[in-house]
Formats: sequence, structure tokens, C-alpha cells
Amino acid sequence: MALSYKARRRLSLLILLVGLPLYIVAAVSLAGWLSARFGRLPILAEVAVYVGLGFLWALPFRAVFRGIGKADPDGPQGRAGDDRS
Repeated sequence: MALSYKARRRLSLLILLVGLPLYIVAAVSLAGWLSARFGRLPILAEVAVYVGLGFLWALPFRAVFRGIGKADPDGPQGRAGDDRS
């Protein structure tokens, strides 16, 4: 089932306001666990872990975020008096 533009906008907002902070807490906890388990990682390995986790969160939500910044494709086109770009 394809989500409508309005549903994708609402879902993306929910993901960014609720899901992303929860994911950040989980990622920092994972990094802390790695540090406690194996000792402090070299700085480049630590950067690689954080960069990898930074990209990993967005992969499942690519379809939700695609096209959200553009105008509503189902909305009114070229309304008179609408000068927004």
C-alpha cells in the first residue's frame, strides 16, 4: 500500500521527532558497550562506527523521506495569488 503525500509528511515528522532521538540513545549506548567490552577504540574506528550508524538509521526510511521537501504532487497546481516557490 502506497502512502499518500500527507501521510508520508506526518510519518517523517514522527520519525524525526521521536525515532531519531531514540536511535541516537541506542547508538551511543552501543558505542559505550563496545568501549566497555573491547576497551577504547582507536579514534578512526570510533569515527567509522558513528558514521556507519549515522547512515544506517535512514536506510529503512528512504521511501518515507523521498520527495517530502517538494510540493504536494496531488495538490492544486498554479493557484492564482500563490507566489510561494
